[in-house]
Amino acid sequence: MTGEPNTRLSDLFGLAGWSKGELARMVNRQAAAMGHLQLATDTSRVRRWIDMGECPRDPVPEVLAALFTERLGRVVTIEDLGFGRRGRVGKRRKAGTEDNPDGLPWAPERTAAVLTEFTGMDLMLNRRGLVGAGAALTAGSALTGAMHDWLHSEPHPARGSRLNGPLYADNAGFDLYEAAPVGSEEIEALERSVEVFRAWDASRGGGLQRKAVVGQLNEVGGMLAYHHPDHLQRRLWGVAANLAVLAGWMSHDVGLEPTAQKYFVIAAHAAREGGDRPRAGEALSRAARQMVHLGRPDDALDLMKLAKSGSGEETLPRTRAMLHTIEAWAQAAMGRGQAMRRTLGEAEELFVSDKGDVPPPSWMQMFDEADMHGMQALAFRTLAEHDPVAASTAQRHAKRALDLRINGRQRSKIFDYISLASACFIADDPEQADRYARLALVSMGETSSHRTWDRLREMYRLTGQFAGYAKIEDLREEIESALPPRTSSKKVKGSRI
Repeated sequence: MTGEPNTRLSDLFGLAGWSKGELARMVNRQAAAMGHLQLATDTSRVRRWIDMGECPRDPVPEVLAALFTERLGRVVTIEDLGFGRRGRVGKRRKAGTEDNPDGLPWAPERTAAVLTEFTGMDLMLNRRGLVGAGAALTAGSALTGAMHDWLHSEPHPARGSRLNGPLYADNAGFDLYEAAPVGSEEIEALERSVEVFRAWDASRGGGLQRKAVVGQLNEVGGMLAYHHPDHLQRRLWGVAANLAVLAGWMSHDVGLEPTAQKYFVIAAHAAREGGDRPRAGEALSRAARQMVHLGRPDDALDLMKLAKSGSGEETLPRTRAMLHTIEAWAQAAMGRGQAMRRTLGEAEELFVSDKGDVPPPSWMQMFDEADMHGMQALAFRTLAEHDPVAASTAQRHAKRALDLRINGRQRSKIFDYISLASACFIADDPEQADRYARLALVSMGETSSHRTWDRLREMYRLTGQFAGYAKIEDLREEIESALPPRTSSKKVKGSRI
């Protein structure tokens, strides 16, 4: 006991609105439901946790995390409560600094523990119909400051393989079972499942399969609690990284932004532990794309700097081209036209320099020539808000992307249509804008992507200057009737895209 208040627990306790006596009673009930019948907590003990910085014995931190997760409708981890792990009662365990509350980076066993706990909490939110949003995003500079040296170093060779027992991946206690070690056939099946989930996400958006991906990732977290032969352990970390990126992307696609960011960080850790630094960099680039979408391009540039430098020399040219397009989008959002054009020029050179003699990793197969043009269209359309001359170039790239799009990429087509319509509005061509906006609108009901609606809202803003045109008035009415209500968690100050 330090005698200092646990401010993180105190803040969450205030948000929850309980009395200390109520929390004590709920801890006892929840612990009993989890099989810990001997646990007995009272009001004075709760007061010591909050006001005196005492850290309770296991399983109380897990019980508290479950209670706050359900109460607040978003994932609350043990670290969020101001507790660490495997400490002794009465001793305050530091979870990190104010700028790095999660104590990044994590050791392999810590990554497995965070993965298992976080997915378990996420599944509980899904099962009980809770929202799962409401925490704050960590700034890009905070993430990069915490992870820079770690990402640029190599994982310890065969870390933990000298141990006989499983890694200490704590069981969060929510419908989890003891996973067993797996062999190559099971890992191959998991790798195939990733491809199925990835194709579904590209076609229909993240809403319909997110729970299945999180559940699969939860199982993989249990598998990682065992030491497999090195080649299998690396593949298993790779599966975890791919599933975590998908879980993050799907969460971002439906507006669960803090949840998405946590999955991207988990993915970067898993990829790096599997020895795949390019994959770790790509995971961080997803977090950067999220930041641009939310109107925080400066944070995105911080993340892209780490993603590019930490990916390593083995990163293929096409992967590097993709990273450049995200950086260019962030520059465009800040009105840096010259820097954006230079970055896109480098992206084009990298893209065409990829001879294809080395097969791309599975997670890069979605980034093809169509995506290259789609990202260029988005960057130029974004820059056109600052420099309308860029609108014509945005139209050219969007049309080329649409010509190249293959079946099964419905969400990408919608984004292309919206980029094209927006560029036409900026270029003072409402007739063409109306045509492409309607093509986007008619396709949006086939996906579960909230991001498409966010982009449509931004396009709708551009229709205001043409409100006197009959066609545009009709279009505005159709958009207004089609747009779902925008929750407070989706309103991010400064959002432009």
